[in-house]
Amino acid sequence: MNPLNPKKLLLTKWTAVKPVAKQKHFLVSRVIQPIHPTDPIEQVEIEAVFSKATQTIAWRELQNDSVWRQGWV
Repeated sequence: MNPLNPKKLLLTKWTAVKPVAKQKHFLVSRVIQPIHPTDPIEQVEIEAVFSKATQTIAWRELQNDSVWRQGWV
């Protein structure tokens, strides 16, 4: 997979490899900024397209090919 830049993740589309409760397609709805501006970005908020449910995950989890695929597959 191509290296990800956390600053460019906003509004990117992702597909869960193993969907749970019909939640397969997700959109990065928010990049959570750290308290101190010099600290690196650690987390993003993803929103399920089907149910509009949101969850916060570490942005590095998106690099795991066994869990996430970039785009809507």
